[in-house]
Amino acid sequence: MDLVPGFGLDLVPAALFTDLLGKPAWAWLIFLVIVAALLAFDLGILHRKAREISARESLVLSAVYIAVALVFGAWVWGQMGADSGIAYLTGFFVEKTLALDNVFVISLIFATLAVPPHLQHRVLFYGILGVIVLRALMIGLGAAVVSQFGWVLFVFGAILIVTGIKMLVVAENPAAWVDNRLMRTVQARLRVTRELHGDAFLVRLPDPAGGGRLLYATPLFVALVLIEFADLVFAVDSVPAIFAITTDPYIVYTSNIFAVLGLRALYFALAASVHRFRYLKYALSLVLVFIGLKIFWNQIVGKLDPLISLGVTVTLLAGGVLFSVWKTGRDRTTGDAVADAPRTTLLAPLFTTAPRHEAGPAAAPDTGAHRS
Repeated sequence: MDLVPGFGLDLVPAALFTDLLGKPAWAWLIFLVIVAALLAFDLGILHRKAREISARESLVLSAVYIAVALVFGAWVWGQMGADSGIAYLTGFFVEKTLALDNVFVISLIFATLAVPPHLQHRVLFYGILGVIVLRALMIGLGAAVVSQFGWVLFVFGAILIVTGIKMLVVAENPAAWVDNRLMRTVQARLRVTRELHGDAFLVRLPDPAGGGRLLYATPLFVALVLIEFADLVFAVDSVPAIFAITTDPYIVYTSNIFAVLGLRALYFALAASVHRFRYLKYALSLVLVFIGLKIFWNQIVGKLDPLISLGVTVTLLAGGVLFSVWKTGRDRTTGDAVADAPRTTLLAPLFTTAPRHEAGPAAAPDTGAHRS
């Protein structure tokens, strides 16, 4: 029906019901509107000015994100059926736990680059925008590959099993994520200032050789690049994990993004106490092995009841959290020094030596910079 003759508004309802990756466009629109509203409220209202976020505020904001994610899951359950709802919740819990690995790496990046607490939220906010785009590309590519080559699921399953076993037996070295070739490349290839310039990612400073101004990256920009790279690497594990639970691109993407959105809010509360959850990685490794084995079971024997999958996942993760809290609390009480995971060992400051393209910005006053 043409609601307003001459304006073609009768085309709008048809467009909203157009199939997009297996779901109507209006379902994708609802999700995108929710995400946009959360981000706008977060940065535009709560954090318009750069300031340090307290642990209490972090927990409250994270609880809001989790509540919205669970309400969205209930809506998925009601609109798309129990199987979709269970798949969403299972994917959300798995992705949320996998994303916790990012916390320690992010804290190392911020410590190494000396990013003050009041500017960290700004970096994480823009970091999540990059994650939304990168995960969309990876999930879209994964969905296309799985739909054309079903055997790829066996590859995903093998990746998860190997990753889970590796988490059990191989010692982690979080510092390697920071002291890596990417950081050295960024330092060598870009003009990077030795100091922060307020909340700017890019600044224009006088050319030391004369003849105008040159564009420089600040340590804040380097932190953003490293965080995006870390998330890209972690996505190599998380994307196969969610495809092992469901191949529905809508469920895969929405559970992924809601998990990452909430983690950014929770970061400020977790960063100082992430060592208390070090036993969670063992529970997560078992979850990854279980999900990997489930792929082979589904393809060879028959589909496992989604409720069993959700129950096993939640039980393992909850057990990991509870055991971690109990064990670390017990070790603290008994004075067991071995109990605490190594605190962040700061690497040598990144900019103790001038990058190859920098020859003077360290002494340039902040007031002379044109910010970007």
